[in-house]
Amino acid sequence: MSKRTISLLLILTLLISVALFGCGNGGQGKVADKSSDQKTAEKAPTDKGPATKDVILATTTSTQDSGLLDVLIPAFQQKTGYVIKTIAVGTGQALAMGQRGEADVLLVHAPEAEKKVEESGAAVNRRLVMHNDFILVGPPQDPAKIKGVAKAEEALKKVAAAGAIFVSRGDDSGTDKMEKGLWKKAGITPQGKWYQQAGSGMGQTLNIASEKAGYTLTDRATYLALKKNLRLEIMVERDPVLLNIYHVMEVNPAKFPKVNTAGAKAFADFLVSKEGQAMIGKFGVDKFGAPLFFPDAGKKDEDLGLK
Repeated sequence: MSKRTISLLLILTLLISVALFGCGNGGQGKVADKSSDQKTAEKAPTDKGPATKDVILATTTSTQDSGLLDVLIPAFQQKTGYVIKTIAVGTGQALAMGQRGEADVLLVHAPEAEKKVEESGAAVNRRLVMHNDFILVGPPQDPAKIKGVAKAEEALKKVAAAGAIFVSRGDDSGTDKMEKGLWKKAGITPQGKWYQQAGSGMGQTLNIASEKAGYTLTDRATYLALKKNLRLEIMVERDPVLLNIYHVMEVNPAKFPKVNTAGAKAFADFLVSKEGQAMIGKFGVDKFGAPLFFPDAGKKDEDLGLK
């Protein structure tokens, strides 16, 4: 074989090697590009809902016992992806949870106590949500003869004078605060065997009053929701002092950095939104012929007679 032929073969072999090497790089390049695309896809944002889903709601037992939360919470969760963890206690306890940063959002009904929590810096963005009213209920036989009395404090004077059983919640709730305020207006410090403190939520207190044929103060919504199982009738109602007003407040993230700020705001915003307010206004109409709560979003405290 001539030197020329050998040279040509070497050149041809070199060209083939370069070509094959180039193709190999090209293939590897395509694989690298595909891997890069996969990584980009993995990093792309996905709509999986809120980062922190659980929202702790501290609220009064009346919102739960009346059944209102059973309507509002599922609608909110489906709409937003948040999960509400409800702690239903007396308003005093709910506010205390807020002051300790143990909740994210508060739905309560004790305006004066609420203002103190707000002024302490523990809660922010306090907004009107709704109202209903308190009523005095008692046994059908009405031993204190208070049925139809116009003023709640006058009715309580008659209960005390008769020594008729009165069951107090005794739990520092909004209802308990209202009741204690009414006794104070009546100039009476209730004590003795006739005055019994349940230390329970509204539903349980109503059950105890029913069993003992006693009187008690309750919000209208919880009473109507449980009425069929109670031997209690409305005795005193429509006294202006018995107005029952609910506000929502967000626990302050500046003071408690671990709170679910976004979730708290989302729930508070839902309660005062057109959708939330419409649900509140319709609640109870199908069963009782009238709403159990009246929506108040956008109003001021002064509009409801509060200072």
